[in-house]
Amino acid sequence: MTTNSIKPNTWFWVIGIVALLWNLMGVSVYLMEAYNLLPIPEEHQSYYDDRPAWVTAGYAIAVFGGLFGCILLLMRRKLSKTVFIISLLGLLAQQTYNFFLSDIVELMGIQAIIFPIIVLIVAIFLIWHADNCAKKGWLR
Repeated sequence: MTTNSIKPNTWFWVIGIVALLWNLMGVSVYLMEAYNLLPIPEEHQSYYDDRPAWVTAGYAIAVFGGLFGCILLLMRRKLSKTVFIISLLGLLAQQTYNFFLSDIVELMGIQAIIFPIIVLIVAIFLIWHADNCAKKGWLR
């Protein structure tokens, strides 16, 4: 078994750990929604109750894919980029519904699209970061 002798810099570990924590928060919110532990205002409940199953599946793929991608990144595996791309596809499925097929902005206001845009930016950044780390020889 060969080992990669190129050691990543400190920022690799900082970004990886922060991204892991970020994705752990996403998984925890997903699980709280799934088990009805998240306090949701009554007027917003219909949005969650009426979501198609494919949106929930996209959400699950996005958050768990992001988590597994971060774990693979911290394990210094090139596969992390592929898993981040799969996570992004799940996110895009979820956000397609939110932005184009639901009345989420009408229901929850403009903040209902601001945070998802931030999530999208982070997802794209993690794909770029994994690719960049692979090009530097930090991933095997």
